[in-house]
Amino acid sequence: MRKLYFLLPGTGQKFACGGLWAELKTFHLAQKICSAEVVTYRQREPDTLFLNDLLGDRTAASDLASAIFVMSWGFDVAKLAAQLRPYNAIYHAHSAGYGFTLPASVPIITVSRSTMGYWGQQAPNSLIYYLPNQISDEFQNYHQPRPIDVLVQARKSSEYLLQHLVPALRSHCNVTVIDRYVEDLPALFNQAKVYLYDSAEYWAQQKVTEGFGLQPLEAIACGCQVFSSINGGLSDYLDPGFNCAKIAGYSREFDVQRILQVVQHFPTLDIDREALLAEYRLDSIVHRLQVILTDLNQFFDHKPQYSSNIPVLTPTRRTQLWLQKVTQKIRKKLG
Repeated sequence: MRKLYFLLPGTGQKFACGGLWAELKTFHLAQKICSAEVVTYRQREPDTLFLNDLLGDRTAASDLASAIFVMSWGFDVAKLAAQLRPYNAIYHAHSAGYGFTLPASVPIITVSRSTMGYWGQQAPNSLIYYLPNQISDEFQNYHQPRPIDVLVQARKSSEYLLQHLVPALRSHCNVTVIDRYVEDLPALFNQAKVYLYDSAEYWAQQKVTEGFGLQPLEAIACGCQVFSSINGGLSDYLDPGFNCAKIAGYSREFDVQRILQVVQHFPTLDIDREALLAEYRLDSIVHRLQVILTDLNQFFDHKPQYSSNIPVLTPTRRTQLWLQKVTQKIRKKLG
């Protein structure tokens, strides 16, 4: 197995977000299979490799030639891919919609089937794999009393959720809105009956997609009943009427009615959580990663021996194919 270098802008508080934690978790999982190190490229950090130093180290040239660089920070991938063109590189894609393209020499690992479908269209000649984010075992139902009727995390929540739905619910039940970092998220989810998540507005403003959406799945794992938007990666696992309910359903009054019904008769959905979560637990993720890395090692053995020779579906080629189709139809009509 080739060594993996996980490229991150930095690991400090400046870069703290769900994508960073998910990437670091993938890094630790990869260490179970092969040698792996974190490399930062924007911010120098103690006891951590820095990309420009690594690429400029002549003594490391042979090691770099056989290693694999893992890019993940969507806004930086286009620049990194150009910088790493002489080396083996892959893209670990969380969100989609950043607008860049990648050559067939850069395989893509996606965290959701939604993102996989995006890249399947955008990069039809690339190797593409599916590796969902892990839901850690601490996210489980403690089977304890739940004093919070409705739980909301303010970050990524829509204006409708925070300014209209939450005030309407507060006159009927106990609503808790969290606007800070939570150290023990499993414990918090286990205190709540209903968890509300509405990120479609947030990601539309960011002009990229919801990559995975960990919190609703983590909340389900902890026994909450979830009302959520179904955008992006959330559509991978959320199934309204069966393991969740769709939030922002037609009117605020209808939302309030449905949420209060769950609060008063909790739980109202019979969810086979173990079956739902099996795909996202440690054993499944490590097995998938092992298979993917084996494939990637074979690909990077093959790449130096052959050039990419499958026609690329560029805008010009699409136009040519369309003209060919139109010409064939005209000839057929003319006999």
